[in-house]
Amino acid sequence: MLHNRFWQAFFALAPIITILIAISFYIGSLLYLFTHMPELESSTDVSASFFLGNIGIFILFIFLAVFISLGSLVFYIVHAVQNPNLKENNLLLVWILLFVFVSGIGQLIYWIIEIVNKKTPTLN
Repeated sequence: MLHNRFWQAFFALAPIITILIAISFYIGSLLYLFTHMPELESSTDVSASFFLGNIGIFILFIFLAVFISLGSLVFYIVHAVQNPNLKENNLLLVWILLFVFVSGIGQLIYWIIEIVNKKTPTLN
């Protein structure tokens, strides 16, 4: 699973994409709320759950992003530890610190630099 291109790309891109989807959904909900405010104020059958219902979906996306980000953190730490190119110098420690302190962006940078840009050995 560590050397599967799909899972490498998924764990590099999914946390960032999930956060972007959550933020865009939240902004879209606020825009809908602000643009339809006169109709919602004049209507008597609108409850507070209408206003707070969209926040539940936003929080669900945030929890999903947190779980994917934790999975990505574990996946890329294990991948970096098993990477033979990082065994000779202190790059392993640098990458692990990047993963921990700059979570989603660190994994994306590692994926681009250490996985996508490294050529796979060709069989002759």
